[in-house]
Amino acid sequence: MSSLLKVDNELKTKVDCFRERITSEAEDLVANFFPKKLLELDHFLKDPIINIAELKEIHAEINITVPDPILLPNLHDGLDAQNAKKRKLEDGADDMKTGTKVFVMPGGMMKSNSILVDLIEKVKPEIRTLIEKCNTVKMWVQLLIPRIEDGNNFGVSIQEETVAELRTVEGEAASFLDQISRYYITRAKLVSKIAKYPHVEDYRRTVTEVDEKEYISLKIIVSELRNQYVTLHDMILKNIEKIKRPRSSNTDALY
Repeated sequence: MSSLLKVDNELKTKVDCFRERITSEAEDLVANFFPKKLLELDHFLKDPIINIAELKEIHAEINITVPDPILLPNLHDGLDAQNAKKRKLEDGADDMKTGTKVFVMPGGMMKSNSILVDLIEKVKPEIRTLIEKCNTVKMWVQLLIPRIEDGNNFGVSIQEETVAELRTVEGEAASFLDQISRYYITRAKLVSKIAKYPHVEDYRRTVTEVDEKEYISLKIIVSELRNQYVTLHDMILKNIEKIKRPRSSNTDALY
């Protein structure tokens, strides 16, 4: 610690304990947790729930019935027919623009796709775990970066590259959570459209397309999570010497 800055000894001791704890946790993550987790995710990718060949099996029933058509009385030709048509257009103008007014779902609450919900509930904790573990390892590497000096910075550049990779992995994992949220919002809007325009088949087909796309995306997410663990484990192990001792000729510069 620089003599130019006075630091309370008790606080310094607590900070040193924090660094030791982060170092111990991070080294255990890289050496043991990462390889175990990548094998666990690789096994998960072989689970039948994520390897459904016929995507029709994940389709969920949309419990919104098509209402019976409204039968209009026969209109006579002539002026009465024209006036009746005019009144009909005037009275029903709002309905033609806004569709069917929905006050309550006839079949109760419209359920989500249960297969996808179950799969999402299994994938989300894995995403959160990757973010948390990456944050711990990133902090460890940052604490190993020595003070800024001229020259002999090759090891420091490796440390900075490792931190950048960990930060990228964190960002990608966070985007996976956003993707799941967007799926629910998109599906909810489509179901609302079906309730409002029950006669339009394309909305119903779009819901199944969105479900299929999300199912495929979830499998890709699990694959990406596994690949991130593999990449980080391999990258850190290959460069562990430079990460822990970036300046072999000036060890006093290390924390």
